[in-house]
Amino acid sequence: MFFRFALATYCRFLLNVSRRFAYPFAPVLARGLGVPLTAISSILALNQFTTLSGVVIGPAADRVGYKPMMLLAMGMLSLVLLAGGLVPQYGMVMAALLLVGLGKSIFDPALQAYVGKHIPFEKRGMVVGLLEVAWAASMLIGIPLIGYAIEKWGWRSPFIILGCLCLGGMVLLFFFIPGEKAPTASGKGVGYKTAWKALVRERSCLGILGFSFFLCAGNDCLFIASGAWMEESFGLGIAALGMGAGIIGLAELCGEGLTASLSDKIGLPRAIMLGGICCAASYCLLPVLSFSLPSALSGIFLVFMAFEFTIVSTLALSTELLPAYRATLMSGLLSFAGLGRSFGTLMGGFLWERMGIPGIGVFSAVMTISAVLFLAWSLKGWNKG
Repeated sequence: MFFRFALATYCRFLLNVSRRFAYPFAPVLARGLGVPLTAISSILALNQFTTLSGVVIGPAADRVGYKPMMLLAMGMLSLVLLAGGLVPQYGMVMAALLLVGLGKSIFDPALQAYVGKHIPFEKRGMVVGLLEVAWAASMLIGIPLIGYAIEKWGWRSPFIILGCLCLGGMVLLFFFIPGEKAPTASGKGVGYKTAWKALVRERSCLGILGFSFFLCAGNDCLFIASGAWMEESFGLGIAALGMGAGIIGLAELCGEGLTASLSDKIGLPRAIMLGGICCAASYCLLPVLSFSLPSALSGIFLVFMAFEFTIVSTLALSTELLPAYRATLMSGLLSFAGLGRSFGTLMGGFLWERMGIPGIGVFSAVMTISAVLFLAWSLKGWNKG
């Protein structure tokens, strides 16, 4: 079992690097393709909307099984990444980056549902927390390696390298993850309407969707403005901004470690509430901590550590809220989180221009408190099993 989840973590690492590397290296991709930077940033903005595919993907995974969906995602990633590297045209690269987002939307809910099926609830937080280390590792390890590859072999090299690695990951998944019956009895007669009707009947499920929207809206409001904050307030250049990315990656790793070690002990609902409250408090501290670069980076660290602890604990809890349709709920959660991130990104740019970091901090705190209240209402009276 350990090897299976180590393999799944490795595949998630590849997925996350594939999804995230275009952000810091967008100017390099733009120069390589001979297009303006906005042509790349527009692709990255559109990528958030690939999470909406969960409306279809989740029920499909509940019908056909989790392993086939994971294999589909890795195979598709391999194909589109290799195409993006071998055919250096803007249209092909655009399609590759968008389909990478779709592949992640296929793989993640299937893997999380697989964990929910095979890992006892009492250990769910630990296992999900360990799986999520792949997210932090993509920033701490993957992005620097991509930078080295670009410097040595050019901007097309990440596509080709990641495409080959994803192909290898798909082969390993095929041979080492055992096949299983579809999660819902034979899958016959179980349609999309059936799955979503089951979801909307559960107050706890609706609550977790709303919670993910508000929580992620608050976080991306800060994330989109963090670079401008560092540049304008402290005069950081492009190279120094990489330090901020490293701080965020380290904070994510600490949050995931806290989830793995603490969330099961105190209970997942309590862990989510505690994390949300700490996250809201951290947003409120940002204007106070903006007097120096070290203090501002400390504030960013606290925010992202609390956020990661909260969102990973949320993923672990969500795998048990609707056992018959786990992938449907997990896809829905990621869809609402994506919508929240899009809303937060829009509000972040608007608020930064007019109110600066105080406005960002207040908005993000209000969104997070709203998320906590929403979840407290929805989980009232909920008990596992």
